[in-house]
Amino acid sequence: MIVGQTKKQNEISLLGIIQVIQQRKLLLFKLIISIFYVVGIIGMSIPLTRPIFQMLTPFHLLLNLGILLLFHLDWNKNFVVFSFFAFVLGFGSEAMGVHTGFPFGNYNYGPVLGIKLFEVPLMIGINWFILIYLSGQLFHKKIKNDWLASVLGGGLMVAVDYLIEPVAMALDFWSWEMDIIPLSNYLGWFGVAFIIHMIYRKSVFQKKNVISTYLLINLVLFFATLNYIL
Repeated sequence: MIVGQTKKQNEISLLGIIQVIQQRKLLLFKLIISIFYVVGIIGMSIPLTRPIFQMLTPFHLLLNLGILLLFHLDWNKNFVVFSFFAFVLGFGSEAMGVHTGFPFGNYNYGPVLGIKLFEVPLMIGINWFILIYLSGQLFHKKIKNDWLASVLGGGLMVAVDYLIEPVAMALDFWSWEMDIIPLSNYLGWFGVAFIIHMIYRKSVFQKKNVISTYLLINLVLFFATLNYIL
């Protein structure tokens, strides 16, 4: 009996230690996220340092991706398939947009976002995956209906893009014909986002990610702040 109680106490103690480690890990990476976004705002706001931080933009996106995946819980086949389609559909829609004007309008990418394929930076596919994951995770438990969740997810993506667009143009991420952001951009964003969100909703994997919402908040604050500064 005493041996059984001791074993149970040890298991509880071990569980407590693991929980403390996980909490500290979460706190550490939240701090890292905030530091990088604050430093990014400062660096992008100062003309002298702006070119350096523009060059670092792809690495910042990869950092976001790495932290997000570090806290992802379920690496099953469904998650891999979803990730593939999020990247391919996001990147593919951008490649089609650059070459045909559909579904977003007439625009071109600058050199800031790094290596290009079909005149579109590969980072754009990663950006689509990150934004779909962040916005989808926000609604995955709160909204049971897949169609409604995908509409809300697409709407949130459009709202985020509304903040991103002026900053992206100012920092030479991409440029629009006659420097005018067309309505078709937002309609196209919603349409593509809705389709990928439906894939996200139909894909069966553990969608809980304890750092996802915090990362989304920092991303929104980053672009909202730069909208005011630039």
